[in-house]
Amino acid sequence: MVTPGGTTAEAPVSAWAPLKTAVYRNLWLALLAANVGTWMQTVGAQWLLIDERNASTLVALVQTASLLPVLLLALPAGALADTFDRRNLLISVQLFLVVVAVGLTLLTATGRMPPALLLTLTFAFGVGQALTLPAWAAVIPELVPREQLRAASALGSISVNVARAVGPAVAGVLISRAGVAPVFGLNAVAFGIFAVALVRWRPGNARAVEVPERFTAALRAGGRYVRHSPIVRRLLRRALVFLVPGSALWALLPLVANRRLGLNSSGYGMLLAALGVGAIVGGVLLPWVRTRLSANQFLLVAGVLYGAALIVVATVEVVPVVLVALLPAGLAWVVVLANVNAEMQIFLPGWVRARGLAVYQVVFAGGQAVGAFAWGLLADLAGLVDALIVAGVLMLIGSVTSQIWPLPELRGVNKDPATYWPRLRLAHEPDPRVGPVLVVVTYLVRRDREQAFLDAMDLVRGSRQRTGAMRWGLFREGEAPDRFVEVYLVPSWDEHLRQHGGRLTGADQEAEDRARRLAEGEPEVRHLLPAAAGPALADGGTP
Repeated sequence: MVTPGGTTAEAPVSAWAPLKTAVYRNLWLALLAANVGTWMQTVGAQWLLIDERNASTLVALVQTASLLPVLLLALPAGALADTFDRRNLLISVQLFLVVVAVGLTLLTATGRMPPALLLTLTFAFGVGQALTLPAWAAVIPELVPREQLRAASALGSISVNVARAVGPAVAGVLISRAGVAPVFGLNAVAFGIFAVALVRWRPGNARAVEVPERFTAALRAGGRYVRHSPIVRRLLRRALVFLVPGSALWALLPLVANRRLGLNSSGYGMLLAALGVGAIVGGVLLPWVRTRLSANQFLLVAGVLYGAALIVVATVEVVPVVLVALLPAGLAWVVVLANVNAEMQIFLPGWVRARGLAVYQVVFAGGQAVGAFAWGLLADLAGLVDALIVAGVLMLIGSVTSQIWPLPELRGVNKDPATYWPRLRLAHEPDPRVGPVLVVVTYLVRRDREQAFLDAMDLVRGSRQRTGAMRWGLFREGEAPDRFVEVYLVPSWDEHLRQHGGRLTGADQEAEDRARRLAEGEPEVRHLLPAAAGPALADGGTP
């Protein structure tokens, strides 16, 4: 199949294909229950605050309290998920969430839930979510084939948005008939279901880490990878441009329902259900959309749809019209964010996948948390209508920038693991904690190949820095102009061993092979260790 840009695309995978895998299907259904509980909890918390003084800010702060922990803790959570057993981590966190939900239930039922305590416990709930998200996202590629990852990502969005459609509706009925406490109680049950499903899951190929990375080293390595990966940075920037104005709708919709449309909690649930239905349709249509529009075309269309929906919600007080406008907004939300999330999962190597996805979660949650707080303040200062119109205009402007900051083309990028460096043979084996380690590689390059070599080494630089190098430089010897010396500094011997044994990909190998083909003979390699570590001279192997 040929895409609009003239490139060949793989045949579309059914949106439901991952559900044919029993393990993924069981966990997806359990996660759906947890997502329903999460949306019920969000509606309950927001409705408890709707009559408080400064309700605009307090209601928006519910979203901020839920998402701020992701902003603060996603990176440590990603390092934990890449370092330790993800299943055990997920089980422990779900049990913690059950305890928090039970606490919310009991305190609300006994009338001991002031706004400050509600926001504190909402923050605690967000802590559990922050620890869950990177681990779960990193598990998905272990459950389904690579060609189904986009469909699995869309199913994840469908799960969230089925929950967004069902959870608020159920919460609205319960709140109107029995109060908020039963809503929090059902949330506890929902996360208990997810915990049980995780306990019953027995991974056939459990991920084994022979020597787990130290936590701080793993954290720094994840940050280094993202910092030196232009593709990851572009994906994150694209998500942020959509999220900041998009968060206005989620943050201010309770106030639209109550103040402009005169709806009760059930009516608010109906508005969220409309967003959810649109999002479900978006998840189902995502494979179809990808075959008919280029990535940047559907970014433009989705941004225009969402921006128009924001303006309609701001200016129209007719409930059916607002409901219709919310359907394409939900569709656009999923089409953009599910695609960016899937591209991240496909692109990131396994060794750093949870940490890279954690950075995505930071951007996702941070964009919404900061955006929700800002839109809430703007609504208090300038009015609800003006805040939504400003958000709509920003979304329309942001959609145009998809032509300036387009999504990268990832077809043909080889991210499969590649172990192509020969085994190191030193005069003695250093302690893994020894460092920093200076690696020196000398190349002999003919004058007519210099520029091509320099261009090739720029790609090598990115590879070195993503996989462990703190600093990198390429120098020419003054006494022998045809000799180029690559020098890079790795934090420890352990980090360099990990470069040898699991961090490199097919794309890294292609970049290095290109540079080596432009040099004469094999490069000379030396490893320089701190003097206190003793003599450590390499015998001419590959770095």
